[in-house]
Amino acid sequence: MGSRLSWPAHLLILAAVLGLATVLSLGLRRMPAWGRAVRFSLAGFLAANELAWYGYRLSQEGFRFPEALPLQLCDLTLWLTVIAAFTLKPRIYEVAYFGGLGGSSMALLTPDLWAPFPSYPTVYFLLSHGFVLITLATMTWGHLTKPRPGSVWRVFLILNLYTIAVGAFDAIFKTNYMYLCRKPVSASVLDYFGPWPVYIFVEEAFGLAVFWLLWLPVRSPAGRPSTIPARSSPGAGE
Repeated sequence: MGSRLSWPAHLLILAAVLGLATVLSLGLRRMPAWGRAVRFSLAGFLAANELAWYGYRLSQEGFRFPEALPLQLCDLTLWLTVIAAFTLKPRIYEVAYFGGLGGSSMALLTPDLWAPFPSYPTVYFLLSHGFVLITLATMTWGHLTKPRPGSVWRVFLILNLYTIAVGAFDAIFKTNYMYLCRKPVSASVLDYFGPWPVYIFVEEAFGLAVFWLLWLPVRSPAGRPSTIPARSSPGAGE
């Protein structure tokens, strides 16, 4: 069985993520010269936290194939968030924005924990998902970059292609990456989506709806071009 956070700890963690993202975003709006330092620091922390986790898993369990590979959607979007924060590449940032904000927010709201808090695996889980949200929110609402028109459908296609590839891996090696074969043990939003395989198609529709909701606050008003470049040149606006 999975572990659960107590509701006071859960609320405190959610508030901390929202609070830090808000402070950093507002700070960058007032002091855009700090943009590069902030995004590099966030990307560096995310990468270091993830590499430390890989080292911990290897020391505790050794290399296990095929069940211990970083193939979950959150693994993909974490590394895309790191790359986007370092480079501001538009296509990479857009996949990270929609996939990362959508996936990590669900992960934090309904965490699938397999160790009690505050054990290292649980702390890692909360830090990785929390800082994906903080990094993407800071980049977006700190006016460093934003999604381009048409990005919802582009990202939806890209992530579906990734899902097909992961599904093929699951079928060949009898794994359950992205919960394509069965739901997580602990409570999650998938519990409301019906049995397998119905919940996969409901999740598709739910994910697309979440993408459109994430697009609404960053879209440019009709007839008005975006004032935030999709990609900043080195030093521009920083």
